[in-house]
Amino acid sequence: MKKFLKYILSIFSILSVAGCSDYLDVNDNPNEPTTVPLSSLMATTSFTTGENIQAIGGITSYYVQYLASPNPSGSTDTQEPVAYDDAWFRLYHTLGDIADMEKQAIETGATHYDGAAKLLKAIHLLLIVDAWGDVPYTEALFAETVTPAYDEDQDLYSIILTLIDNGIAELEKEETTYALGAQDFIYGDRSGDAQVEAWIKMGYALKARTLLHTSKTSGYDPQDVLTALDNAFDSNADNADITYFDTEFNPWASVARNQESLILDGWISEQLVQTMDGTSYVVADPRMGFMFGDTEDGSFIGVPNGAGRGGADVSGDRSVLERGTYYASDTSPMLIITYAEQKFIEAEAAFDADDKPRAYTAYLDGIRAHMDMVGVDAGDRDDYINDASISVGSDDLTIELIMKEKYIAMFLHPETWADARRYNFQYKDMTIPANLNPDLNGNYARRLMYPDSETGRNVANVPSVTQLDRIWWDVAN
Repeated sequence: MKKFLKYILSIFSILSVAGCSDYLDVNDNPNEPTTVPLSSLMATTSFTTGENIQAIGGITSYYVQYLASPNPSGSTDTQEPVAYDDAWFRLYHTLGDIADMEKQAIETGATHYDGAAKLLKAIHLLLIVDAWGDVPYTEALFAETVTPAYDEDQDLYSIILTLIDNGIAELEKEETTYALGAQDFIYGDRSGDAQVEAWIKMGYALKARTLLHTSKTSGYDPQDVLTALDNAFDSNADNADITYFDTEFNPWASVARNQESLILDGWISEQLVQTMDGTSYVVADPRMGFMFGDTEDGSFIGVPNGAGRGGADVSGDRSVLERGTYYASDTSPMLIITYAEQKFIEAEAAFDADDKPRAYTAYLDGIRAHMDMVGVDAGDRDDYINDASISVGSDDLTIELIMKEKYIAMFLHPETWADARRYNFQYKDMTIPANLNPDLNGNYARRLMYPDSETGRNVANVPSVTQLDRIWWDVAN
């Protein structure tokens, strides 16, 4: 697998000019190659999926108070209407490469590549829609126009679910002209049927995630979520993630490296620390030291969102992302979707379906899966789970407990912002950041503003919205 990471560095330079056929690329150079091998497209698109998840997570981790700015009134921390052009470009750039892979796969009968492309496309489109709402899609690929129309977010959800269903169907076909190989940075450590089966399981897990987003709408059916989960992951071994190597760092490790170089970055929010240290809940969580660093005196102290670090020193006085922890080491995996997330999806859906015993079992399994994933000792894990405040019994299980544990297990992942909006930010003791953007009128932001690149060149099609306008599934209640 390592040789392909070195290989990818060379193909990135090719694909950055040739592989992206989305509407962001407006110049056509006849001297550049226009066809890139499927294997190269798989390497690029699977690898950059991790980078793109972090690009959105680097924004939403402040919105859900995983991270906090060490300085007062940081723009993301206080939810200012920042135009995140770089994140938008990254997502659409990769979406264009995925569209190329899908097109070539269809033309050559490479059904498994086609299936993988459809799932990757669904992942990216879901990230885009959940962040911005209405976005270009049907006119945005293959350079049809530089001013594409915007598709409605609810219509795009139907497209996402169709992509997932069709992707699974293509992967389930026995005949394919080209087999998936080690260029796959998600499941390339497997081969043959095992690799294809892993992609299929990921597809069902993604379907469950997408369906759960509709939990506040009239069309939500928790049984549909549970049915998808019956075909998804069986253990942490099925996790969909990107693993990094000594030649290419995990992007959260780059944040930790910045902090080591006294570039203020990756400071942990007081909200997260107090959720885990026994302040908001009665039991201290043994995962803290596996997820982020402690202070010089061995304690865990967060920064209040919007207020800054006060008189704390730049090193050692507050908890920060730290190399050596599960999420921010150089070779840490970038998580796409995990077994732990799946179990919390199951817990919520089963709770909604009034199947408390299944919900309770899934809730405990989710905690156990996440603790095992980050490396907590089995004894410490069991002590936490067996605490009376955690093992409450199926009759006393609440949505608050499910969402609290999922919040911890989804550390740094942009999916938590979808959860927070569905849950209306009702996490225990979560408060509006200090120095909040006054245009929000004391409320949490519900979407990102469109990037300057769009309001500049595609202004006729860009919807007129504020940060308080909700995504279609974010129904007020």
